[in-house]
Amino acid sequence: MSRFWSPRVKELEPYVPGEQPKLSKLTKLNTNENPFPPSPKAIEAMQAALGDDLRLYPDPNADSLRAAIADYYGVEANQVFVGNGSDEVLAHIFNGLFQHGRPLLFPDISYSFYPVYCQLYNIPFERIPLTDDFAIDVSDYTGINGGIIFPNPNAPTGRLLPLDEIRRLLAVNNETVVVVDEAYIDFGGESAVGLVNEYPNLLVTQTFSKSRSLAGLRVGLAIGSAELIDALDRIKNSFNSYPLDRLALAGAEAAINDREYFAQCCDAVIAERERLRAELSQRGFESLPSAANFLFTRHRTLAAADIAAALREDGVIVRHFKQPRIDNYLRITVGTAEQHAQLLASFDARFPR
Repeated sequence: MSRFWSPRVKELEPYVPGEQPKLSKLTKLNTNENPFPPSPKAIEAMQAALGDDLRLYPDPNADSLRAAIADYYGVEANQVFVGNGSDEVLAHIFNGLFQHGRPLLFPDISYSFYPVYCQLYNIPFERIPLTDDFAIDVSDYTGINGGIIFPNPNAPTGRLLPLDEIRRLLAVNNETVVVVDEAYIDFGGESAVGLVNEYPNLLVTQTFSKSRSLAGLRVGLAIGSAELIDALDRIKNSFNSYPLDRLALAGAEAAINDREYFAQCCDAVIAERERLRAELSQRGFESLPSAANFLFTRHRTLAAADIAAALREDGVIVRHFKQPRIDNYLRITVGTAEQHAQLLASFDARFPR
């Protein structure tokens, strides 16, 4: 701790990203990256953008990308916001749209960046406990609040909240912003984007990192009423007018326009997820229902920490959460068939039946 730090920095407990091990022959199933490559059209678009124009600033408004996103989701371009990954988009939302004098509500088991942003922007918050089977009960979100946010599907549980429940939540929370964080929605859920014209306080965030295999590009988005998007633009232009570079703009636009490749990759991830679920079940694992590109699972007799440590010795990395209620669960990213074979072979060798 430095004497030059501000009081806010001294108080912060920063978000800890998923481990990115520097190991050879690694089977990496811990950070929910897509196992399949980006759209070839996205790669081609980024290669074409490598030229003299890199000396010029990118479009600060990302008009072409916003128009492509709007066309894909059936909204107007002024209802779309883009940023440097969905984490930056979320940061602007926390700063500019939640009412800082009242508690923000989010699940007790959820994306661990939420309390970090609350610290950073001095927002009071309340963690709402999930049910015993790790579901969100919207009846618990009826108190006075400065906003509501939750991932759907939730992370790290993978459980999906149906749209009719989101409608029920919005019906009783119409004075503050409700954010549905849809990082994983394309792997088995129906997006809430279709509700934004009905509920002006609804904001939906998504990312190109998961279902479009562009985690290394850092592109996120938000869709909502033009009023909410205007607020985000005001925050963005007071922070960084050029959050997306020319390569990111080109790659993201090509990716969202390549609908056939996107659908094929999502279908492949879903199929591999269900095959992995069945294989784990045969080995004594119990997995929560998942609409994401991961499984949240526990073994009936073995400790999660012991399993994670044993797999790691074979170069297989999964995510173990040590927080209360879920300290005996593992989150396993859906990979390729070959990666799953390595995972299962390691488990069988370390814990023979």
